[in-house]
Amino acid sequence: MRTWQVERRKRTRHLIELGGLTVKAGIIELTNDDRATIYGALLWVAAKLQSHEGEHVRDLWAAKGKQAFDAERDHGQKGEWT
Repeated sequence: MRTWQVERRKRTRHLIELGGLTVKAGIIELTNDDRATIYGALLWVAAKLQSHEGEHVRDLWAAKGKQAFDAERDHGQKGEWT
């Protein structure tokens, strides 16, 4: 397989995994699959990460995500998202 094909498949897999996180978090259902709302929320997240609170919220969100992944792994179900 050519190098560009391998890279394209890696990128595609990465994008699919990121999309899966929006489903896993319940974002699709909560927004009624409204792309403008989802995009707006992601822009808000990006702005928050670029603000003076960036490091704090990154640490907070990382801990929350790790907790949810651990709960899912340990219990075979979706973690708490509150």
